[in-house]
This record gives sequence, structure tokens and C-alpha cells, in this order.
Amino acid sequence: MESSARSFLDALLSRPGVSGYEQAVQQVVRDYVSPFADEIETDLHGNVIATVNGNRGPTLMLDGHCDQLGMLVSHIDDSGYLFFQTVGGWDPQQLVGQRVTVWTSGDPVHGVISRKAIHLLSDDEKKKVVDPKDMWIDIGASHREDAESVVAIGDAVTVQLGIQEMRNGLANAPAMDNRTGVWVVFEAMRRAAAKGASCKLVVASTVQEEIGLRGARTAAHRIDPDVAIAVDVTHATDCPGIDKRQRGVINLGGGPVILRGPNVNPRVGARLEEVAKKGDLPFQVAALGRAAPNDANALQITRSGVATGLVQLPSRYMHSAVETIALSDLDVAAELLAGFACTLSTADSFIP
Repeated sequence: MESSARSFLDALLSRPGVSGYEQAVQQVVRDYVSPFADEIETDLHGNVIATVNGNRGPTLMLDGHCDQLGMLVSHIDDSGYLFFQTVGGWDPQQLVGQRVTVWTSGDPVHGVISRKAIHLLSDDEKKKVVDPKDMWIDIGASHREDAESVVAIGDAVTVQLGIQEMRNGLANAPAMDNRTGVWVVFEAMRRAAAKGASCKLVVASTVQEEIGLRGARTAAHRIDPDVAIAVDVTHATDCPGIDKRQRGVINLGGGPVILRGPNVNPRVGARLEEVAKKGDLPFQVAALGRAAPNDANALQITRSGVATGLVQLPSRYMHSAVETIALSDLDVAAELLAGFACTLSTADSFIP
């Protein structure tokens, strides 16, 4: 991974982007793409949409959602403790004891998510999954007025951000879902532009996927692509407790996953596999017998229908503070999509 591309990934993973509050991470996207995009725009929802080759060939849309799970401050009590609502599909047990940042209109405010110590829990409380309403954020405030001097109702909260590298090219961070997808689609754009892609390439960092695929729906309607490929994470099965009979064999470092199933246009899927094989790029194949719970779902049924593909990045421990990926899978996925963009022409038909 080139140094500039790695710096882009680090920046993506250090900026907050709770659904509805994605401005900080979207500025990182704009800064990275500006040297090679012909046009960059931000729509009313906050989607960042970049274009190269605006007047050439069919329109290919690449999509990665930038929003992450988080929380919103919903109440400040008399003692200055913050209570919150979750944004997106948290496992509440993941939240207890996390260091967090409250993203205010001023400087970030640091705190911890707390509950009663285990010594003070009743036997019944110990047996129950903790409910977010029974947790609070301690920012060290001495009373309500102290807390309200720096925090407001509706401020976004994230678990502590940043990337930690591990052995054998693995890394963990909050928001690997789906900043890795954002990195892949814009790095693919940079490489495709350098290779002389034969299509109009429009790449979107979309918002609010975690609360209903909202940004992808409006961005795709605006772009009106002929072909669209979503990039998101998927569950790696190379860790304990996962049924490979249903989820398949998906390994970190095995390459990106090309999905097959009703949410994927079969010709798009086949072309992705052809490009991977021709380029000697490692890839994995997975099946899904329903509409995917990610942006591919919205892309496929935009307007009168879009020939849609789905490329997924293996991830362990999804929707946690330690989402874990292999850096090599990101690099291969970007090369795969850049190669795909260079194969498209007006002669292509993706009618099944």
C-alpha cells in the first residue's frame, strides 16, 4: 500500500462519521480525491460523489458507505452523567467499559461508558444482557451545568477511534465497517484514472447505510448508472463459532469476496471473476439467497434497475470496537475494481 493511500486509510479511521454526522470523514474523502477527480460534489444528504471521464462510455458507479455505528446524547442528569441512544445495530454488551469521544460543536470531549461495578449487581442483573438505557457516559463533569457547558443534546458519540496493527498484516479499528469500503472505491478510482478507464466512473462515499441504505438510494438516483458495484465488509468465517455450512469459507487475507445470488447481476459477477483471474488476483466467492443488507440492495432497484455487483471485504467481529481486517484484501479489491472499470465499453450488455 503506497504511503499516500495508507495515510488516507489512517485518516478515514480517525474521523467520526456516525449516521447523520458524517461531515468530518467526508472532508477526508474530498481532500484525497481532489487531485485526480474531474468533478466532486456533495449532495443534500451529505454523499460525496466524484467523477472521472464524464463524457466517456457507460456509467459505472462504485459505492462505499462512510457512516459508522455510534450514539447520540439524549439526556444529561443532575450529576452531569450523559445518557444516550444508539445509532445502528450495536450489540449492547460491546459498549460496557468503552472509552468514547463526544463530538461537540467545540473540542471533542472524552469519557467512558459505565454501569454499576459487578460487585454491586444483583444476581438477576448479572444474568441479563445489559440494556443501553442502564449505561451512561462519564465525562468527569461535576454537575449538569458543568456537562452542559461542553456537551449538548444530540451530540454524536463514537468509541475511541484509531487503527491498531496486528501480526501477519491484520489490523483492527472501529469503523472498518465501512471505511475500508470507502478506501477501496476511491483508491480504485485513482488507479482506474491512471490506467485510462474506458467508462464514465462515478464514485460515491454514501451516508446513512447503517440506518436504512438511505444515502445510496438518493445517490444512485442522482447518478443513474448503467452498472453499480457496492463495496462493504462481510463476516470472515476463520474464527470460532461460525457455521461454515451456511456462511461459507471466508478467510482474512484470502482476497475480496465476490458475491453470487439474487442481489447480483450474473454478468457483472462473472466479469468481476474474469478480471480477477486475468489479473492473477486472489478472490473468494460467497452466496446469499436474498437481498443483501447493504447498499447493493438499494443500488439494484434504483429507477428502472441497475446491473449490480457486490464486492465484500472479510472482517472479524463486525459491529464492535475491534473490527479486524487484512490490509492485503483492501489492496486487491481496489485493483480488482480498477481492472473492472477498464473493461467496460458501450458494447457491453448486462441483460441476464
